[in-house]
Amino acid sequence: MSEDTTINSQTEGYENVVETTTHNDVYSSIPNFEQISLLRESLFIFFMCMSQLLTQAANAQTMVNSVVLGKAFNIADNAGQVSWFSAAISLTVGTFILVSGRLGDLYGYKRLYIIGYLWFGVFSLLCGFTGFTTSNVFLSTMRGLQGIGPAIMMPNSQALIGNFYPNGRRKNMCFALFGAVAPSGFIVGALFSGMFTDVVWWPWTFWLCGIVSIALLINFAFNQGPTVGWDKVYVYVLFIVGILLMVAFFFVEKKVADPLVPPEVLRGDTGFILACISAGWSCFGVWLYYQFRWALLVDQDSEVIGAVQNIPCAPVGVIAAVGVAILLTKIPSAVVMFLSMLAFLTGSILMGTRPVGQTFWAQKFVSLLIQPLGMDMSFPAGVILLSAALPRTQQGIAGSLVSTFVNYSISIGLGFAGLVEYYTTKDKPQSFQTTVLGFRNAFRMGMGLAGFGVVVAAIYMLKQFRSRRKDKQAKEFLDSEEKTEKKEHGKNSTEGATPV
Repeated sequence: MSEDTTINSQTEGYENVVETTTHNDVYSSIPNFEQISLLRESLFIFFMCMSQLLTQAANAQTMVNSVVLGKAFNIADNAGQVSWFSAAISLTVGTFILVSGRLGDLYGYKRLYIIGYLWFGVFSLLCGFTGFTTSNVFLSTMRGLQGIGPAIMMPNSQALIGNFYPNGRRKNMCFALFGAVAPSGFIVGALFSGMFTDVVWWPWTFWLCGIVSIALLINFAFNQGPTVGWDKVYVYVLFIVGILLMVAFFFVEKKVADPLVPPEVLRGDTGFILACISAGWSCFGVWLYYQFRWALLVDQDSEVIGAVQNIPCAPVGVIAAVGVAILLTKIPSAVVMFLSMLAFLTGSILMGTRPVGQTFWAQKFVSLLIQPLGMDMSFPAGVILLSAALPRTQQGIAGSLVSTFVNYSISIGLGFAGLVEYYTTKDKPQSFQTTVLGFRNAFRMGMGLAGFGVVVAAIYMLKQFRSRRKDKQAKEFLDSEEKTEKKEHGKNSTEGATPV
Protein backbone atom coordinates (compact mmCIF):
# COMPACT_ATOMS: atom_id res chain seq x y z
CA MET A 1 0.00 0.00 0.00
CA SER A 2 1.42 3.43 -0.94
CA GLU A 3 1.99 6.26 1.53
CA ASP A 4 -0.63 8.48 -0.24
CA THR A 5 -3.25 5.75 0.02
CA THR A 6 -2.55 5.33 3.74
CA ILE A 7 -2.85 9.07 4.38
CA ASN A 8 -6.12 9.28 2.40
CA SER A 9 -7.67 6.36 4.29
CA GLN A 10 -6.65 7.89 7.63
CA THR A 11 -8.11 11.26 6.58
CA GLU A 12 -11.40 9.67 5.51
CA GLY A 13 -11.58 7.76 8.77
CA TYR A 14 -10.97 10.94 10.77
CA GLU A 15 -13.72 12.79 8.84
CA ASN A 16 -16.15 9.95 9.52
CA VAL A 17 -15.34 10.08 13.25
CA VAL A 18 -15.84 13.86 13.33
CA GLU A 19 -19.13 13.60 11.43
CA THR A 20 -20.41 10.84 13.72
CA THR A 21 -19.33 12.70 16.84
CA THR A 22 -21.00 15.92 15.69
CA HIS A 23 -24.20 14.08 14.82
CA ASN A 24 -24.27 12.34 18.19
CA ASP A 25 -23.58 15.61 20.02
CA VAL A 26 -26.67 17.14 18.44
CA TYR A 27 -28.99 14.40 19.70
CA SER A 28 -27.18 13.18 22.84
CA SER A 29 -29.08 15.59 25.11
CA ILE A 30 -32.43 13.97 24.24
CA PRO A 31 -33.14 11.00 26.56
CA ASN A 32 -35.49 8.11 25.87
CA PHE A 33 -39.04 9.00 26.92
CA GLU A 34 -39.19 5.85 29.06
CA GLN A 35 -36.18 6.99 31.11
CA ILE A 36 -37.66 10.17 32.62
CA SER A 37 -40.29 10.67 35.32
CA LEU A 38 -43.90 11.60 34.62
CA LEU A 39 -43.29 15.05 36.14
CA ARG A 40 -40.37 15.78 33.82
CA GLU A 41 -42.30 14.48 30.83
CA SER A 42 -45.26 16.71 31.75
CA LEU A 43 -42.97 19.73 32.09
CA PHE A 44 -41.39 18.90 28.74
CA ILE A 45 -44.79 18.84 27.02
CA PHE A 46 -45.79 22.05 28.85
CA PHE A 47 -42.75 23.98 27.60
CA MET A 48 -43.19 22.67 24.06
CA CYS A 49 -46.84 23.74 24.03
CA MET A 50 -45.98 27.15 25.48
CA SER A 51 -44.10 28.01 22.30
CA GLN A 52 -47.34 27.49 20.36
CA LEU A 53 -49.41 29.39 22.94
CA LEU A 54 -47.08 32.41 22.97
CA THR A 55 -46.92 32.45 19.16
CA GLN A 56 -50.69 32.64 18.82
CA ALA A 57 -50.92 35.16 21.67
CA ALA A 58 -48.45 37.35 19.78
CA ASN A 59 -50.60 37.08 16.64
CA ALA A 60 -53.59 38.42 18.61
CA GLN A 61 -51.76 41.34 20.21
CA THR A 62 -52.60 43.85 17.47
CA MET A 63 -55.97 42.53 16.31
CA VAL A 64 -58.29 43.30 19.20
CA ASN A 65 -56.81 46.81 19.66
CA SER A 66 -56.31 47.62 15.97
CA VAL A 67 -58.63 50.64 16.15
CA VAL A 68 -56.72 52.12 19.11
CA LEU A 69 -53.39 51.52 17.35
CA GLY A 70 -54.70 53.18 14.19
CA LYS A 71 -55.60 56.29 16.18
CA ALA A 72 -52.34 56.24 18.15
CA PHE A 73 -50.27 56.32 14.95
CA ASN A 74 -52.69 58.56 12.99
CA ILE A 75 -53.49 55.90 10.37
CA ALA A 76 -57.06 55.05 11.43
CA ASP A 77 -58.33 55.65 7.88
CA ASN A 78 -55.67 53.45 6.24
CA ALA A 79 -56.79 49.83 6.64
CA GLY A 80 -53.72 48.54 4.80
CA GLN A 81 -51.22 50.09 7.20
CA VAL A 82 -53.22 48.95 10.24
CA SER A 83 -53.33 45.38 8.92
CA TRP A 84 -49.52 45.39 8.68
CA PHE A 85 -49.31 45.30 12.50
CA SER A 86 -50.80 41.80 12.32
CA ALA A 87 -49.45 40.68 8.95
CA ALA A 88 -45.82 41.55 9.76
CA ILE A 89 -45.40 38.87 12.42
CA SER A 90 -47.01 36.15 10.30
CA LEU A 91 -44.82 37.18 7.37
CA THR A 92 -41.54 36.73 9.24
CA VAL A 93 -42.69 33.58 11.02
CA GLY A 94 -43.57 32.01 7.69
CA THR A 95 -40.36 33.22 6.05
CA PHE A 96 -37.78 32.18 8.66
CA ILE A 97 -39.41 29.09 10.13
CA LEU A 98 -38.18 26.72 7.42
CA VAL A 99 -34.56 27.82 7.79
CA SER A 100 -34.65 27.58 11.59
CA GLY A 101 -36.08 24.06 11.42
CA ARG A 102 -33.19 23.00 9.23
CA LEU A 103 -30.71 24.72 11.57
CA GLY A 104 -32.21 22.67 14.39
CA ASP A 105 -31.51 19.49 12.43
CA LEU A 106 -27.87 20.56 12.12
CA TYR A 107 -27.06 22.20 15.46
CA GLY A 108 -29.57 20.80 17.94
CA TYR A 109 -33.24 21.46 18.58
CA LYS A 110 -32.87 22.48 22.24
CA ARG A 111 -30.20 25.07 21.43
CA LEU A 112 -32.34 26.71 18.75
CA TYR A 113 -35.43 26.50 20.97
CA ILE A 114 -33.71 28.53 23.71
CA ILE A 115 -32.41 31.09 21.20
CA GLY A 116 -35.96 31.50 19.88
CA TYR A 117 -37.36 32.21 23.34
CA LEU A 118 -34.65 34.80 24.02
CA TRP A 119 -35.20 36.56 20.68
CA PHE A 120 -38.97 36.58 21.15
CA GLY A 121 -38.69 38.05 24.65
CA VAL A 122 -36.32 40.86 23.66
CA PHE A 123 -38.30 42.01 20.62
CA SER A 124 -41.62 41.73 22.45
CA LEU A 125 -40.23 44.27 24.91
CA LEU A 126 -39.07 46.48 22.03
CA CYS A 127 -42.55 46.33 20.45
CA GLY A 128 -43.88 47.89 23.64
CA PHE A 129 -41.38 50.74 23.48
CA THR A 130 -42.78 51.79 20.09
CA GLY A 131 -45.58 53.35 22.12
CA PHE A 132 -43.20 56.23 22.86
CA THR A 133 -42.94 56.99 19.12
CA THR A 134 -45.38 58.06 16.41
CA SER A 135 -44.01 55.79 13.68
CA ASN A 136 -46.31 52.99 12.56
CA VAL A 137 -43.45 51.68 10.37
CA PHE A 138 -41.33 51.23 13.50
CA LEU A 139 -44.04 49.12 15.17
CA SER A 140 -44.53 47.03 12.01
CA THR A 141 -40.75 46.49 11.83
CA MET A 142 -40.53 45.44 15.48
CA ARG A 143 -43.51 43.11 14.97
CA GLY A 144 -41.70 41.54 12.05
CA LEU A 145 -38.54 41.06 14.12
CA GLN A 146 -40.64 39.71 16.98
CA GLY A 147 -41.91 37.02 14.62
CA ILE A 148 -38.42 35.59 14.11
CA GLY A 149 -38.58 34.29 17.70
CA PRO A 150 -41.61 32.04 17.10
CA ALA A 151 -40.08 31.07 13.75
CA ILE A 152 -37.20 29.57 15.72
CA MET A 153 -39.23 28.20 18.65
CA MET A 154 -42.08 26.51 16.79
CA PRO A 155 -40.32 24.05 14.46
CA ASN A 156 -37.73 23.08 17.03
CA SER A 157 -40.31 22.42 19.74
CA GLN A 158 -42.20 20.21 17.27
CA ALA A 159 -38.93 18.53 16.32
CA LEU A 160 -38.15 17.86 19.99
CA ILE A 161 -41.51 16.09 20.31
CA GLY A 162 -41.03 14.19 17.04
CA ASN A 163 -37.50 13.17 18.00
CA PHE A 164 -38.38 12.31 21.60
CA TYR A 165 -41.30 9.94 20.99
CA PRO A 166 -41.50 6.98 18.59
CA ASN A 167 -44.38 6.86 16.11
CA GLY A 168 -47.56 5.90 17.91
CA ARG A 169 -50.55 7.17 19.86
CA ARG A 170 -48.45 8.89 22.54
CA LYS A 171 -46.62 10.96 19.95
CA ASN A 172 -49.87 11.74 18.12
CA MET A 173 -51.47 12.91 21.36
CA CYS A 174 -48.54 15.24 22.10
CA PHE A 175 -48.81 16.79 18.65
CA ALA A 176 -52.57 17.08 19.17
CA LEU A 177 -52.02 18.95 22.46
CA PHE A 178 -49.51 21.18 20.69
CA GLY A 179 -52.17 22.11 18.14
CA ALA A 180 -54.94 22.33 20.74
CA VAL A 181 -53.35 25.22 22.64
CA ALA A 182 -53.43 27.45 19.54
CA PRO A 183 -56.97 28.84 20.14
CA SER A 184 -56.24 29.23 23.86
CA GLY A 185 -53.07 31.15 23.05
CA PHE A 186 -54.93 33.48 20.75
CA ILE A 187 -57.66 34.09 23.33
CA VAL A 188 -55.10 34.76 26.07
CA GLY A 189 -53.32 37.26 23.82
CA ALA A 190 -56.57 38.94 22.80
CA LEU A 191 -57.87 39.15 26.39
CA PHE A 192 -54.71 40.67 27.84
CA SER A 193 -54.37 43.00 24.87
CA GLY A 194 -57.96 44.18 25.32
CA MET A 195 -57.65 44.59 29.09
CA PHE A 196 -54.35 46.48 28.97
CA THR A 197 -55.67 48.72 26.19
CA ASP A 198 -58.83 49.55 28.16
CA VAL A 199 -57.34 49.84 31.65
CA VAL A 200 -53.65 50.76 31.36
CA TRP A 201 -51.82 51.32 28.04
CA TRP A 202 -51.53 49.10 24.95
CA PRO A 203 -47.69 48.66 25.10
CA TRP A 204 -48.13 46.63 28.29
CA THR A 205 -49.43 43.70 26.27
CA PHE A 206 -46.01 43.47 24.58
CA TRP A 207 -44.04 44.05 27.76
CA LEU A 208 -45.93 41.30 29.59
CA CYS A 209 -45.37 38.91 26.67
CA GLY A 210 -41.65 39.66 26.69
CA ILE A 211 -41.39 39.19 30.46
CA VAL A 212 -43.25 35.86 30.33
CA SER A 213 -41.11 34.64 27.44
CA ILE A 214 -37.83 35.48 29.17
CA ALA A 215 -39.09 34.01 32.46
CA LEU A 216 -39.98 30.76 30.70
CA LEU A 217 -36.56 30.78 29.03
CA ILE A 218 -34.80 31.01 32.42
CA ASN A 219 -37.04 28.27 33.84
CA PHE A 220 -36.45 26.01 30.84
CA ALA A 221 -32.69 26.59 30.89
CA PHE A 222 -32.36 25.48 34.48
CA ASN A 223 -34.86 22.68 34.39
CA GLN A 224 -47.44 45.81 1.20
CA GLY A 225 -49.91 46.00 -1.73
CA PRO A 226 -52.97 47.19 0.26
CA THR A 227 -51.00 49.95 2.02
CA VAL A 228 -49.97 52.14 -0.93
CA GLY A 229 -51.72 50.51 -3.89
CA TRP A 230 -50.22 48.72 -6.86
CA ASP A 231 -49.61 51.99 -8.69
CA LYS A 232 -46.24 52.36 -6.92
CA VAL A 233 -43.30 51.09 -8.98
CA TYR A 234 -41.45 49.51 -6.05
CA VAL A 235 -44.44 47.26 -5.30
CA TYR A 236 -44.19 45.73 -8.78
CA VAL A 237 -40.41 45.46 -8.50
CA LEU A 238 -40.55 43.70 -5.13
CA PHE A 239 -43.27 41.36 -6.38
CA ILE A 240 -41.27 40.39 -9.50
CA VAL A 241 -38.04 40.00 -7.51
CA GLY A 242 -39.88 37.80 -5.01
CA ILE A 243 -41.20 35.53 -7.77
CA LEU A 244 -37.73 35.29 -9.36
CA LEU A 245 -36.14 34.44 -6.01
CA MET A 246 -38.75 31.75 -5.42
CA VAL A 247 -38.01 30.19 -8.82
CA ALA A 248 -34.28 30.38 -8.06
CA PHE A 249 -34.90 28.72 -4.69
CA PHE A 250 -36.60 25.71 -6.28
CA PHE A 251 -33.88 25.48 -8.95
CA VAL A 252 -31.08 25.50 -6.35
CA GLU A 253 -32.95 22.99 -4.16
CA LYS A 254 -32.92 20.50 -7.05
CA LYS A 255 -29.17 20.85 -7.58
CA VAL A 256 -27.70 20.81 -4.06
CA ALA A 257 -26.82 17.56 -2.29
CA ASP A 258 -28.44 18.50 1.02
CA PRO A 259 -31.49 20.66 0.18
CA LEU A 260 -33.35 22.76 2.72
CA VAL A 261 -36.57 20.98 1.70
CA PRO A 262 -36.04 17.48 0.25
CA PRO A 263 -38.04 17.24 -3.04
CA GLU A 264 -39.72 13.99 -1.96
CA VAL A 265 -41.34 15.85 0.95
CA LEU A 266 -43.47 17.91 -1.46
CA ARG A 267 -44.71 14.95 -3.52
CA GLY A 268 -47.71 12.70 -3.19
CA ASP A 269 -49.93 13.02 -0.14
CA THR A 270 -47.65 15.61 1.46
CA GLY A 271 -48.14 18.04 -1.41
CA PHE A 272 -51.94 17.80 -1.14
CA ILE A 273 -51.79 18.26 2.64
CA LEU A 274 -49.66 21.40 2.38
CA ALA A 275 -51.89 22.81 -0.38
CA CYS A 276 -54.95 22.30 1.83
CA ILE A 277 -53.21 23.91 4.80
CA SER A 278 -52.24 26.92 2.67
CA ALA A 279 -55.79 27.50 1.46
CA GLY A 280 -57.46 26.89 4.81
CA TRP A 281 -55.13 28.98 6.94
CA SER A 282 -55.08 31.91 4.51
CA CYS A 283 -58.87 31.91 4.87
CA PHE A 284 -58.48 31.71 8.65
CA GLY A 285 -56.25 34.80 8.72
CA VAL A 286 -58.93 36.78 6.89
CA TRP A 287 -61.70 35.44 9.16
CA LEU A 288 -59.77 36.22 12.33
CA TYR A 289 -58.68 39.75 11.48
CA TYR A 290 -61.94 40.95 10.00
CA GLN A 291 -64.20 39.46 12.65
CA PHE A 292 -62.35 41.69 15.14
CA ARG A 293 -62.59 44.68 12.82
CA TRP A 294 -66.32 44.01 12.46
CA ALA A 295 -66.78 43.75 16.24
CA LEU A 296 -64.96 47.04 16.88
CA LEU A 297 -66.18 49.19 13.98
CA VAL A 298 -69.58 47.72 13.04
CA ASP A 299 -70.91 46.22 16.28
CA GLN A 300 -69.17 48.96 18.32
CA ASP A 301 -67.98 46.46 20.94
CA SER A 302 -65.09 47.22 23.28
CA GLU A 303 -61.72 45.50 22.92
CA VAL A 304 -62.39 43.29 25.96
CA ILE A 305 -65.84 42.20 24.71
CA GLY A 306 -64.39 41.45 21.29
CA ALA A 307 -61.80 39.19 22.90
CA VAL A 308 -64.22 37.52 25.34
CA GLN A 309 -66.53 36.57 22.48
CA ASN A 310 -63.76 34.31 21.14
CA ILE A 311 -63.53 32.19 24.30
CA PRO A 312 -65.71 29.36 22.82
CA CYS A 313 -62.88 28.69 20.35
CA ALA A 314 -60.63 27.26 23.08
CA PRO A 315 -62.62 24.18 24.21
CA VAL A 316 -63.70 23.40 20.64
CA GLY A 317 -60.07 23.56 19.52
CA VAL A 318 -58.94 21.15 22.25
CA ILE A 319 -61.67 18.66 21.36
CA ALA A 320 -60.85 18.90 17.65
CA ALA A 321 -57.10 18.45 18.13
CA VAL A 322 -57.43 15.45 20.44
CA GLY A 323 -60.08 13.97 18.15
CA VAL A 324 -57.75 14.22 15.15
CA ALA A 325 -55.08 12.16 16.92
CA ILE A 326 -57.67 9.39 17.27
CA LEU A 327 -59.36 9.85 13.87
CA LEU A 328 -56.10 9.52 11.93
CA THR A 329 -55.78 5.94 13.20
CA LYS A 330 -59.29 5.09 11.97
CA ILE A 331 -60.04 7.09 8.79
CA PRO A 332 -57.90 8.26 5.82
CA SER A 333 -55.99 11.52 6.21
CA ALA A 334 -57.76 12.92 3.13
CA VAL A 335 -61.12 12.74 4.91
CA VAL A 336 -59.71 14.66 7.89
CA MET A 337 -58.39 17.38 5.56
CA PHE A 338 -61.68 17.57 3.65
CA LEU A 339 -63.64 18.03 6.89
CA SER A 340 -61.24 20.73 8.08
CA MET A 341 -61.57 22.64 4.77
CA LEU A 342 -65.37 22.46 5.05
CA ALA A 343 -65.08 23.93 8.55
CA PHE A 344 -62.95 26.83 7.26
CA LEU A 345 -65.45 27.53 4.47
CA THR A 346 -68.57 27.24 6.64
CA GLY A 347 -67.14 29.49 9.37
CA SER A 348 -66.22 32.16 6.82
CA ILE A 349 -69.63 32.07 5.14
CA LEU A 350 -71.41 32.46 8.48
CA MET A 351 -69.25 35.42 9.50
CA GLY A 352 -69.17 37.09 6.09
CA THR A 353 -72.94 37.00 5.53
CA ARG A 354 -73.86 38.15 9.04
CA PRO A 355 -76.35 41.06 8.91
CA VAL A 356 -75.45 44.35 10.59
CA GLY A 357 -76.85 44.48 14.12
CA GLN A 358 -77.44 40.74 14.41
CA THR A 359 -77.09 39.29 17.91
CA PHE A 360 -73.82 37.58 18.80
CA TRP A 361 -75.62 34.29 19.55
CA ALA A 362 -76.74 33.78 15.95
CA GLN A 363 -74.24 33.41 13.09
CA LYS A 364 -71.13 34.72 14.88
CA PHE A 365 -71.40 32.29 17.79
CA VAL A 366 -71.88 29.33 15.44
CA SER A 367 -68.95 30.52 13.31
CA LEU A 368 -66.76 30.67 16.44
CA LEU A 369 -67.66 27.04 17.15
CA ILE A 370 -66.98 25.81 13.61
CA GLN A 371 -63.84 27.71 12.59
CA PRO A 372 -61.58 26.15 15.28
CA LEU A 373 -62.41 22.73 13.83
CA GLY A 374 -60.60 23.75 10.66
CA MET A 375 -57.58 25.04 12.59
CA ASP A 376 -57.16 22.16 14.98
CA MET A 377 -57.92 19.39 12.52
CA SER A 378 -55.60 20.56 9.73
CA PHE A 379 -52.55 21.61 11.77
CA PRO A 380 -52.07 18.49 13.96
CA ALA A 381 -52.93 16.24 11.02
CA GLY A 382 -50.27 17.89 8.86
CA VAL A 383 -47.59 17.70 11.57
CA ILE A 384 -48.38 14.08 12.48
CA LEU A 385 -48.36 12.88 8.86
CA LEU A 386 -45.13 14.70 7.98
CA SER A 387 -43.42 13.58 11.19
CA ALA A 388 -44.29 9.96 10.44
CA ALA A 389 -43.05 10.30 6.85
CA LEU A 390 -39.62 11.74 7.70
CA PRO A 391 -36.63 10.13 9.46
CA ARG A 392 -35.55 11.04 12.99
CA THR A 393 -32.81 13.38 11.78
CA GLN A 394 -35.26 15.49 9.73
CA GLN A 395 -37.96 16.18 12.33
CA GLY A 396 -37.07 19.87 12.15
CA ILE A 397 -38.30 19.92 8.55
CA ALA A 398 -41.58 18.25 9.54
CA GLY A 399 -42.35 20.90 12.13
CA SER A 400 -41.06 23.88 10.20
CA LEU A 401 -42.69 23.01 6.88
CA VAL A 402 -46.23 22.92 8.27
CA SER A 403 -45.65 26.05 10.35
CA THR A 404 -44.15 27.80 7.31
CA PHE A 405 -47.25 27.16 5.24
CA VAL A 406 -49.56 28.09 8.14
CA ASN A 407 -47.97 31.44 8.98
CA TYR A 408 -47.06 32.48 5.46
CA SER A 409 -50.60 31.67 4.35
CA ILE A 410 -52.07 33.81 7.13
CA SER A 411 -49.94 36.74 5.98
CA ILE A 412 -50.69 36.22 2.27
CA GLY A 413 -54.41 35.79 2.96
CA LEU A 414 -54.49 39.08 4.87
CA GLY A 415 -52.68 40.73 1.97
CA PHE A 416 -55.24 39.44 -0.54
CA ALA A 417 -58.17 40.52 1.64
CA GLY A 418 -56.64 43.94 2.30
CA LEU A 419 -56.11 44.37 -1.43
CA VAL A 420 -59.77 43.56 -2.12
CA GLU A 421 -60.98 45.88 0.65
CA TYR A 422 -58.74 48.70 -0.58
CA TYR A 423 -59.70 48.60 -4.26
CA THR A 424 -63.42 48.07 -3.71
CA THR A 425 -63.73 51.08 -1.38
CA LYS A 426 -60.96 53.55 -2.32
CA ASP A 427 -63.18 55.58 -4.69
CA LYS A 428 -66.17 55.63 -2.32
CA PRO A 429 -66.79 58.24 0.39
CA GLN A 430 -65.73 57.26 3.91
CA SER A 431 -68.89 56.11 5.66
CA PHE A 432 -70.33 53.30 7.74
CA GLN A 433 -71.74 51.64 4.61
CA THR A 434 -68.34 51.79 2.89
CA THR A 435 -66.69 50.16 5.91
CA VAL A 436 -69.25 47.34 5.90
CA LEU A 437 -68.82 46.87 2.13
CA GLY A 438 -65.04 46.60 2.47
CA PHE A 439 -65.32 44.04 5.27
CA ARG A 440 -67.84 41.93 3.34
CA ASN A 441 -65.63 41.88 0.25
CA ALA A 442 -62.67 40.82 2.40
CA PHE A 443 -64.74 37.98 3.83
CA ARG A 444 -65.68 36.95 0.27
CA MET A 445 -61.98 36.70 -0.51
CA GLY A 446 -61.63 34.37 2.48
CA MET A 447 -64.55 32.27 1.25
CA GLY A 448 -62.87 31.89 -2.13
CA LEU A 449 -59.63 30.72 -0.52
CA ALA A 450 -61.48 28.19 1.63
CA GLY A 451 -63.47 27.03 -1.39
CA PHE A 452 -60.21 26.35 -3.21
CA GLY A 453 -59.11 24.30 -0.21
CA VAL A 454 -62.31 22.24 -0.36
CA VAL A 455 -61.69 21.49 -4.05
CA VAL A 456 -58.07 20.44 -3.41
CA ALA A 457 -59.13 18.28 -0.46
CA ALA A 458 -61.86 16.63 -2.55
CA ILE A 459 -59.32 15.76 -5.27
CA TYR A 460 -56.93 14.45 -2.62
CA MET A 461 -59.71 12.35 -1.07
CA LEU A 462 -60.72 10.90 -4.46
CA LYS A 463 -57.06 10.12 -5.26
CA GLN A 464 -56.53 8.43 -1.90
CA PHE A 465 -59.69 6.33 -2.22
CA ARG A 466 -58.64 5.16 -5.71
CA SER A 467 -55.16 4.34 -4.47
CA ARG A 468 -56.54 2.33 -1.56
CA ARG A 469 -58.94 0.49 -3.87
CA LYS A 470 -56.07 -0.44 -6.21
CA ASP A 471 -53.97 -1.61 -3.25
CA LYS A 472 -56.88 -3.70 -1.99
CA GLN A 473 -57.45 -5.25 -5.43
CA ALA A 474 -53.73 -5.98 -5.79
CA LYS A 475 -53.68 -7.60 -2.36
CA GLU A 476 -56.74 -9.71 -3.18
CA PHE A 477 -55.14 -10.78 -6.47
CA LEU A 478 -51.90 -11.79 -4.74
CA ASP A 479 -53.85 -13.67 -2.07
CA SER A 480 -55.83 -15.56 -4.73
CA GLU A 481 -52.63 -16.38 -6.63
CA GLU A 482 -51.05 -17.64 -3.43
CA LYS A 483 -54.06 -19.85 -2.68
CA THR A 484 -54.02 -21.25 -6.24
CA GLU A 485 -50.31 -22.06 -5.95
CA LYS A 486 -50.89 -23.83 -2.63
CA LYS A 487 -53.71 -25.91 -4.12
CA GLU A 488 -51.61 -26.90 -7.14
CA HIS A 489 -48.67 -27.71 -4.88
CA GLY A 490 -50.87 -29.88 -2.69
CA LYS A 491 -52.35 -31.63 -5.73
CA ASN A 492 -48.90 -32.33 -7.18
CA SER A 493 -47.72 -33.68 -3.83
CA THR A 494 -50.70 -36.04 -3.67
CA GLU A 495 -50.22 -37.28 -7.24
CA GLY A 496 -46.49 -37.80 -6.72
CA ALA A 497 -46.93 -39.85 -3.55
CA THR A 498 -45.91 -43.55 -3.81
CA PRO A 499 -48.88 -45.90 -3.16
CA VAL A 500 -48.36 -48.43 -0.36
